[in-house]
Amino acid sequence: MKMKKWGIVAASFALVASLGLFGCSSDEPADQQDPAGNDAAAYTLLEAGKLVVATSPDYPPFENLVDGEMVGFEIDLAKALGEKLGLTVEFKQLQFDAIVTAVAAGGQCDVGISGFSITPERLEEVDFSDSYYVDDLGVAVMKDSGTTADNVDDVLAGEGVKIAVQSGTTGEAQMLEDYPNATIVPYGNSTDSFAAMQAGQVDAVCTNLAVVNRTVAENYTDAEVVKTIATGEEYGVAVSKENPELTKAINAALAELEADGTIAEIAANWF
Repeated sequence: MKMKKWGIVAASFALVASLGLFGCSSDEPADQQDPAGNDAAAYTLLEAGKLVVATSPDYPPFENLVDGEMVGFEIDLAKALGEKLGLTVEFKQLQFDAIVTAVAAGGQCDVGISGFSITPERLEEVDFSDSYYVDDLGVAVMKDSGTTADNVDDVLAGEGVKIAVQSGTTGEAQMLEDYPNATIVPYGNSTDSFAAMQAGQVDAVCTNLAVVNRTVAENYTDAEVVKTIATGEEYGVAVSKENPELTKAINAALAELEADGTIAEIAANWF
């Protein structure tokens, strides 16, 4: 599993940790700019001094709800980004397949951070930051299903097989491509996908490999991972195409978090 590879492209960009604020009315987007008066263009936020991050907290260890609190690798990463940018971070809970649309449309959030692989399809709607994580896909089945690492491809290629996926994910696209005879069943979140498999409603689950491994180890010990698909997907922060200076600022912050070891430290805590 390629779980612990972080691929951030260093940005030759001035430090943005001390960005200042332009005055603005409370009902209009707020411009954020270098207080030193440099020529860098301002980026826009929904509210001055705050970064509103849309996420779907059903994807452990990236983001999850524990006793009503959002926790996970990307939750800690978003907080670290906010600190570098001099912004407070507010999380907005949305269903995964609605986040990219919300970022593109504006009005609900400034960015989306929720295990987003950078894909050509998504790049048609939004921009992405540099990558901060690389992962593959995994397939899990119930231990008593008779499906093993040796026969999984034959089983999933059969007629009538049902594979649960999270709607709008690369796992959904991969299963549609790899197993055209199977019925691909989309769910709003990965937790529901596993619950459906345990209840016998579907035969397998496909999602991010780190999520499959964590879910099987902690919540569905009667299931097992039988297949890894080496997709090498790069995760990034989704940002509106209308806000390119925010993308640049996030890239600069990510580069600093990589250089000072913060990303590695956060990752070690969650993976």
